[in-house]
Amino acid sequence: MTAEERLDPERGSAEGRAFAIGLRNRFRGITVREGLLVRGPAGWGEFSPFAEYGPRESSRWWTACLEAAHQGWPEPLRERIPVNVTVPAVGPERATEIVASGGCATAKVKVAEKGRDRREDVDRVEAVRAAIGPGGRIRVDANGAWDVDTAVRMIRELDRFDLEYVEQPSATLEELGEVRRRVDVPVAADESIRRAEDPLRVRAAEAADIVVLKVQPLGGVRAALRVAEACGLPVVVSSAVESSVGLAAGVALAAALPELPYACGLATMQMLTADVAAEPLTPVDGYLPVRRVEVDERSLEAVEIDAAPWLARAAAAAEAANA
Repeated sequence: MTAEERLDPERGSAEGRAFAIGLRNRFRGITVREGLLVRGPAGWGEFSPFAEYGPRESSRWWTACLEAAHQGWPEPLRERIPVNVTVPAVGPERATEIVASGGCATAKVKVAEKGRDRREDVDRVEAVRAAIGPGGRIRVDANGAWDVDTAVRMIRELDRFDLEYVEQPSATLEELGEVRRRVDVPVAADESIRRAEDPLRVRAAEAADIVVLKVQPLGGVRAALRVAEACGLPVVVSSAVESSVGLAAGVALAAALPELPYACGLATMQMLTADVAAEPLTPVDGYLPVRRVEVDERSLEAVEIDAAPWLARAAAAAEAANA
């Protein structure tokens, strides 16, 4: 199987190259990020749904891959995208190192990690504030782990470090709405948005001030743009910790949005130990360039795995997309 073998969108089949890249720190319970790379007339696309996603949910990731490979993306409205550095649930010293090496004026700090104490979250955010300075921006992400009362208490405590917003403090829309009514810090919805109709439900429930959109889960750049327009809330574009090929789609979405008031969560290449491109999409002075990414053969070979399981997942996702 070679990189010259291509997709057949009419039949929903795929032939491509699979990769497995280690993570520098555990994220979402995983230490390795895997996916499938395919190439079409418009360039490279990535299909990398997480392992727990079945064909139906993965079908949108497949649609996004086809868009990247066969259609390309809308014309950009800006040449570079402001991004945040992501700080996992690590100790204060490591958090300081990550912020210092990230080169960004905004940091997203993971909190509420299972098995960790509240004090660890406070110490981590305090270390990030010291590292990023008084002019930097800090947002925290609880991944829906807090109940309402805990969320309110923790947000008020962490806001002494001047939070820009809190991302997905609780799991349900009802909980998000209640948290939002009880705190002064803006609330962003992330996990509550998995499908195109979700941001509309978030707005109708008055559950968030900001929506976090990811290209693959929403079915591509154009689909995400339609969601953003219909939702009418400020958008933060985030990654699903993809290779530079997948990140390029997120950059394309951020570049095509009419307004971009917040830094985006797209500086996640630093979370990976390798890449499939010779020139990875990494930030310079807190910004990512708007460009396509070319796969480098030597880089890909270093992280390549058997593509058969991923081709089977792609075929199942394509079938679900066409059902």
